[in-house]
Amino acid sequence: MEISPRIGERTPAPRANPASLGPAVASRTEQLEGLRELIARHARLGETTAIDGVLLSAVEQVGEPAATRSGTMLAVIVQGAKRLAIGDRVYDYGPGQYLVASVDLPVTGHFTCASPAEPALGFGLVLRPAVVASLILAAGDASDWNVPRHDSAGAAPPALGVADAPVELLDAIARMVRLLDASAADRAVLAPMLEREILWRVITGPLGASLSEHGLADSNLARISRAVSWITDRYSEGFRVEDLARECGMSTSAFYRSFQAVTALSPIQFQKQVRLQASRLMLLSSGEDVATVGYRVGYESASQFSREYRREFGLPPGQDAARLRMDRDSMT
Repeated sequence: MEISPRIGERTPAPRANPASLGPAVASRTEQLEGLRELIARHARLGETTAIDGVLLSAVEQVGEPAATRSGTMLAVIVQGAKRLAIGDRVYDYGPGQYLVASVDLPVTGHFTCASPAEPALGFGLVLRPAVVASLILAAGDASDWNVPRHDSAGAAPPALGVADAPVELLDAIARMVRLLDASAADRAVLAPMLEREILWRVITGPLGASLSEHGLADSNLARISRAVSWITDRYSEGFRVEDLARECGMSTSAFYRSFQAVTALSPIQFQKQVRLQASRLMLLSSGEDVATVGYRVGYESASQFSREYRREFGLPPGQDAARLRMDRDSMT
């Protein structure tokens, strides 16, 4: 069953009770228990592993919501819970659920359930468009493998989505993590095969439309992804939506509709989000004054910068930067 958050509403992700489950779901519970043991054993400081593109995480405390990037990822939670938000969309996912991020977006995220006794444990797989495209080519006609379609109006599917992980997906992930105990030769040969199996399970699941479009260079999602990259790389520059739409080979109305469907933000709102996240990092690391930072990220008015910064992060820029520095110094 797909877990689809309602706009502006947080969707709980409760832990299943094994005693109440039937035989088919019990096997899924066993998969989760095995994955918890594997990830707890292999997760190290930092998330990278000996398998390129495979990430493991173990987080022992609930954090404050923080601005971050979603990356282009498949992320599976096997213990604990996490929340991501962008615009007015909030995505909560917990044990046995996965999130697909098919476009790298500026999001606010944090773990909502984690402790030293029961750390939040997760598996991540970096999405590679070439691998997704090769799977789609190998499968042939999409009608034969039942990929969910997005709306018929032509807007791209949302870049973020959450769903329950079927037992087949959990099984493939467990076999991937077990490769960390295998030889380098086994990893070199078997990891790419398991990557394809994992991605195939997602492509043929409820979030398949978003992932399959991630691998198609001419899809609306790919065009919006290019626009997202352009704005992210040049966030301090002004732009006209009409010009960006033309660069993406789309009409202005289709571009605007697809951009909002993918990111939950208009192009201008998206640029503002990127600017504010960049300014927060600058204030923390550069020591420059508020007006200078606001100008560097593209604001012509210092008062407008301070007003929008406070609306986004809850404090004026100077006070927020001082608090962040105190938090950083207390951990060193």
